[in-house]
Amino acid sequence: MSGFAFASPAILFALIALPAIWWLLRLTPPRPRSEVFPPLRILATILKREETPAQSPWWLTLLRILLATAVILAIADPVINPRNNPLASGGPLVMIVDNSWASAEDWERRVQTADLMIGDAADAETPVSLTFTAEASHDAIPTSAIVARERLAAARPKSLVPDRLRAARAVTEALNGTQPGTLVYLSDGIATPTDGDMLTALSSLSPRDMQLIEGDGQKSLALTSATNNAAAMSVAATRLKTETAQNFTVNALDQQGRSLATGTLDFAAGANTATATINAPFELRNDFARLSVDGIATAGATHLLDDGFKRRRIALLSGDSGNDFQPLLLPLYYISRALEPYADLIQPRGGDLAASLREILTSNPSAIVMADVGRLPEESYAPLQQWLNRGGTLIRFAGPRLAAAPADDPLVPVRLRQGERALGGAMSWADPQPLAAFPNFGPFAGMAAPTDITVRRQVLAEPTPDLNERTWASLADGTPLVTTREVEAGRIVLFHVSADATWSNLPISGNFVEMLRRLVQLSRAGGAAEPQAGNAGAPALPPYRLLTADGILSTEVGSARPLAAKVGVTPFASLDNPPGLYGSEEGFTAVNLLPANATLSPFDPSAASFPIVRQGLAGGEAWSLRPALFASAFFMLLLDTLIVLFMNGGFARLPRAGRAAAMLAVMVGALAFAPTGDLHAQTPPQETATGTLAQTQPPAAPQPGRSAPPAASQQTPDPNAPIEHAKPGDEAILERLDTTHLAYVITGEGDVDRISEQGLDGLSQFMTYRTTLEPGAPVGVDITKDELSFYPIIYWPVSATAPMPSAAAISRIDAYMRSGGTVLFDTRDQFSSLDGSGGTSPNGERLQQILANIDIPPLEPTPNDHVLARSFYLLNNFPGRYNGSPLWVEARQDARNQGTALSSSGDGVTPILITGNDFAGAWAVDAQGNSVLPTVPPDDMQREHAFRSGVNIMMYMLTGNYKADQVHVPALLERLGQ
Repeated sequence: MSGFAFASPAILFALIALPAIWWLLRLTPPRPRSEVFPPLRILATILKREETPAQSPWWLTLLRILLATAVILAIADPVINPRNNPLASGGPLVMIVDNSWASAEDWERRVQTADLMIGDAADAETPVSLTFTAEASHDAIPTSAIVARERLAAARPKSLVPDRLRAARAVTEALNGTQPGTLVYLSDGIATPTDGDMLTALSSLSPRDMQLIEGDGQKSLALTSATNNAAAMSVAATRLKTETAQNFTVNALDQQGRSLATGTLDFAAGANTATATINAPFELRNDFARLSVDGIATAGATHLLDDGFKRRRIALLSGDSGNDFQPLLLPLYYISRALEPYADLIQPRGGDLAASLREILTSNPSAIVMADVGRLPEESYAPLQQWLNRGGTLIRFAGPRLAAAPADDPLVPVRLRQGERALGGAMSWADPQPLAAFPNFGPFAGMAAPTDITVRRQVLAEPTPDLNERTWASLADGTPLVTTREVEAGRIVLFHVSADATWSNLPISGNFVEMLRRLVQLSRAGGAAEPQAGNAGAPALPPYRLLTADGILSTEVGSARPLAAKVGVTPFASLDNPPGLYGSEEGFTAVNLLPANATLSPFDPSAASFPIVRQGLAGGEAWSLRPALFASAFFMLLLDTLIVLFMNGGFARLPRAGRAAAMLAVMVGALAFAPTGDLHAQTPPQETATGTLAQTQPPAAPQPGRSAPPAASQQTPDPNAPIEHAKPGDEAILERLDTTHLAYVITGEGDVDRISEQGLDGLSQFMTYRTTLEPGAPVGVDITKDELSFYPIIYWPVSATAPMPSAAAISRIDAYMRSGGTVLFDTRDQFSSLDGSGGTSPNGERLQQILANIDIPPLEPTPNDHVLARSFYLLNNFPGRYNGSPLWVEARQDARNQGTALSSSGDGVTPILITGNDFAGAWAVDAQGNSVLPTVPPDDMQREHAFRSGVNIMMYMLTGNYKADQVHVPALLERLGQ
């Protein structure tokens, strides 16, 4: 479709008459000029000879010749880039039209092209078979050109990928063996997987002529995926034409269609894929509703976003703060590494669990992850339960603390047995268990069964009738690994293993990342809950908003069917489920046109078994010169008329004002055909008194309620201004940091507090004499308000008659223990029944009340190989004023169950010590250095061992498991005489 042609070339024979017209015009002189008979004027001109012209001026004759030529050419109808595709005779015209998403940009030109071909068929009285590739049903039976034009006018592009093979089969069935004359395929130019089969089916029709008509494809561009990373959003796109480098702007729109942020797609020459980065804050990115390419209005250039795209805000809590110098042993290390690419993480700034939960719930996170948190403060259960009821997701991991927690914990999905189950080792009959295949329901459905994961320890669930329904993952022996329970609009999920690698190697596997990612996607985001389509029997999602071919969301859902979406499976567009949003206003799932990582490639007609004539679209390319020629002829006719009137004195009879008006009309008529442009007046710049350009601007007046801005000199800080003085109490803080002090809890009972002070003072003197440590004076602390982090250990004499500490005070003690501090509880009654044997003293009952709101780890009596028994002195027991109570410490999981010689788990010092031997009573000395209280029974060696126990405790607090290093084993054996 290129070149130049005349629609009526026979009219050009009229150009032969142009010489005759020229001759006639030259022989036709202008009309003689008539004058009034003035006698004197005749006498003045009597000697002049006659000068009447014999013919018209040459330039006027040329103008009239050009006018006649323009009229003849206009009647001949010259056309630029005329169509030159005659239809083959002997069969119907078969037209297959792609009305896919890629045809939306130039749909009008496609309709014009098809209409012209239908017009050719109408002139030849040939039937027309018209089929569209993106329609749900096809009517390919040949019909009249009038009906075909009506169907063409009613057709619209669809937001779908064309199904060409289905259309070709419909044409084959409709023709029923009739051989088509001309087969025209109006393609969108983009390849599909079934193109080869489609061309094979069309070749079987044996058309006499086949034409392939395509557009330029410059706006065939599609967004394929969007990833909401930690710092920005990345958008992937693909294009059809790759000859030149191109830049496109990607707009991120909210639900009202307002642009919130932009990014740039930079396609290099020869590349058909590119990635744009949209930098925006986390909160702003969560308001993105869809992405669109600026200047391209197609369904492919629009990418819909739903709740699954939004980044969740995840809070992380741990029962043990761990040691930052050994990050691999931190409970939250693997969780944070797994969730960082998919969510924004929140970690509490302090160790107070009650305060941390209040701070976290204020930010309204999508999910909270708890790693080995066994017992929460009493006041935290109610707000956490309310957060769950509103749609929060609580993900918990087991550990020693959870294994020792009460069995009636309301924040676990199933009832747990106390203690943990060990798999493997000398004390177990069972071997470490691998994971079983994931069930076909739940968020892990579809994941490959892991083969390299083994579990060495777990917490067990009590068997219940609905345990299988609540189990999302299990071990090979059938015991649950991940269980769940719905709590109104929220959900609780429990991993029955720890979050670190001590109980299993699940946290260091790739499956751990995918499992956490899928669980996070179940949580609420942006106030709209994601449909729980992964559960068995979940209802299908009805169409809520559908995407048109122009990239606009519409409420007209048409014949779209409900979407049977599954968690973890990205839905794709089809005839039954076109692109759009499925669900409701409260929650929906987005279905986009193309899958992730899709690419656009040109349509390849080489599979056809006969030659194909390739052409471009008509419409805008072919245009007629007839209107321009007729306009030029009219302008020349008007100009000729004005010239003749002027030469014959037509304007001489008009008054002066009339002649001026006539000339003005001529000028206006001439300017009407002249090109127009924008006229700008140039404003001269204003000059100041010095001659330089100046731009005056009124001074900004102060707004109501605000003072005027200070002068520049006032904003400059005074270098001689005094600096801020130190705050009151800083000297005491610096003294606490510079010198180690032993601290005790002020109970409010004078006798108890005096013995505590004297006891710690006696231990400080003993340590000064026997060790290189020189502690300062003992410090009594008020746990309700004093800073506790200055002290490595706090001695707490438990008294049943003292006031019960408040919940806030207990929370501060819990935070102190989580942050690495240790509390030595002393019931001072020579009695301890933490193992459940015997009765309980009043002081022991008060201790149980205090510990009821503290998340303490499992406890055990100090083993003989514990660091406490060799941190300074070699000890077999830890007596005080009494010698009947064991010293309880945090249970060592690895040492107790595997029989190793490790002194403690990881590098953590036990956060709690419990005894009933009255250490302070044995350590207490008066001002003269004499013992205040006798030992029971009276024994100086027992008091000596009590002091040595205190030294070992302090050294253990200050050095941790340093003495557990194997390098000290030979020295210890030598001292033991072995």
